[in-house]
Amino acid sequence: MENFPVINFEKLNGEERKATLEKIRDACENWGFFELVNHGIPYDLMDTVERLTKEHYRKCMEQRFKELVASKGLEGVQTEVKDMDWESTFFLRHLPESNISKIPDFSDEYRMVMKEFALKLEKLAEELLDLLCENLGLEKGYLKKAFYGSRGPTFGTKVANYPPCPKPDLVKGLRAHTDAGGIILLFQDDKVSGLQLLKDGKWIDVPPMRHSIVVNLGDQLEVITNGNYKSVEHRVIAQTNGTRMSIASFYNPGSDAVIYPAPALVDQNNEVYPKFVFEDYMKLYAGLKFQAKEPRFEAIKGSNVHLGPIATA
Repeated sequence: MENFPVINFEKLNGEERKATLEKIRDACENWGFFELVNHGIPYDLMDTVERLTKEHYRKCMEQRFKELVASKGLEGVQTEVKDMDWESTFFLRHLPESNISKIPDFSDEYRMVMKEFALKLEKLAEELLDLLCENLGLEKGYLKKAFYGSRGPTFGTKVANYPPCPKPDLVKGLRAHTDAGGIILLFQDDKVSGLQLLKDGKWIDVPPMRHSIVVNLGDQLEVITNGNYKSVEHRVIAQTNGTRMSIASFYNPGSDAVIYPAPALVDQNNEVYPKFVFEDYMKLYAGLKFQAKEPRFEAIKGSNVHLGPIATA
């Protein structure tokens, strides 16, 4: 089995830049996922984010999750549960405007740390988009502009905890899906595993690594790259021991951004992806998240979109 792609981000600054870009290109084309080390986000910041996220779960979320499990009778299930995930989650918005100050049960320290972490991730996401542009032969900034819309990109974080599950064969931590958006940066637990991706018909573990950032590509990048890069199905397997932390940040197009294949990546008659407004795609995705992505692309083709130039503001 091929090794899961691990990219040393520091090597982009030296004589190994070309080889490192090639590794990123290969990961985007053949995996839809890669793991970043030496990415420049301070490790002490990541340690604080992890500590406070786990404290917040224990203080504010754990009992709620136990009550939910009890109310649904999930601990005694005998057949596979297909309409629920074994996860405890909350969501943060960063762009176009933040809601962190409005989250009711955050400590001041957690609020401040998550704001700082989000700024670092936003910068890293934009650096990665430019590296993808370089590999694709697109002008620098093209992908960021394609995501821009009238108010800039949408950027948010899903904070999830996956508690110990008595029947992981019957309840998934998170059912298989592709991500709807742009580029996703994940800070995951380095001790409790569970994330898997589908490659060549087989489920492969995404290895937990301390202080790494896992990157995966969403449906919008598949469309804009005209299929050169693909979003990949992934899932979370619940574990019988340990609670797995997952902090996934989604750098997505603005709600009114018009998404379509980059003209430079379209040869005559090979444009197979639709043109649509991102918000329309998200409305469709909400009901079809756990189904194959291809019917979503087909369903959105009926959208009647007037194509103007990509916003450059």
